[in-house]
Amino acid sequence: MAVNNGVAFDFTGATVLVTGGTSGIGHAVATAFADAGATVTVTGTRATAADYTDVVLDRFTYRQLDTRDAAAVDALATEVATLDVLVNNAGANFAGGLDEWDPDGFSAALDLNVEGAMRLTTRLRSALAASDLAGGASVVNVISMTAFRSTTIVPGYSAAKAALLAMTRNFAVHWVGDGIRVNAVAPGLIATRMTAPMNDWPEMLDYELGKAAMKRMGTPEEIAAAVLFLSSSVSSYTTGTALAVDGGYLAL
Repeated sequence: MAVNNGVAFDFTGATVLVTGGTSGIGHAVATAFADAGATVTVTGTRATAADYTDVVLDRFTYRQLDTRDAAAVDALATEVATLDVLVNNAGANFAGGLDEWDPDGFSAALDLNVEGAMRLTTRLRSALAASDLAGGASVVNVISMTAFRSTTIVPGYSAAKAALLAMTRNFAVHWVGDGIRVNAVAPGLIATRMTAPMNDWPEMLDYELGKAAMKRMGTPEEIAAAVLFLSSSVSSYTTGTALAVDGGYLAL
């Protein structure tokens, strides 16, 4: 008989903002926080939650946000008086369908994946500092294995995720006096809509799976569990770090 060694988090009364919370890892993170009792706001690029017909968002407050729109980022931040957890998850590769080896494509990748996260995090400093969450308020940045190892396909995305890692460490030190912890989760190959096209190229999928010791894709829920851990009081002495949830990718 299997032994039950699961963990249950309690975020009752906490307020959480998850950017890019309408699919994949972001949706799993938002769902996990809601399951734990938190009040969750998710952002997406469509006008309303009803425009997402392939996912259920009725457990969350929905806000349209393109993180590349500085005015929209500032407007959202001004509406938040107190915030316990910010999860910077929004992002994608091949921004605008551009080749990331082209300077314009590279710049677009940085704009999409790191500039908005930096702006939103900075604008929410006072709201996070006002949190009375046990262990302190938390910012969790979702980065990538591409922050640690080279990729010849999406160099702009890779550079952006490396920048988010540096941002994590710098914010952690800069804001420690405000009682705000800043960490990152570094997913390996996760089964999401963004990675789904790899299923049409078995050779590429097998090659990528071969880079991880576990030889399988991870799930969004496995990433969500790490985000909740880093946001909880049990990690109150953890800041400025990146937790790899990668199936042993970095170990090989």
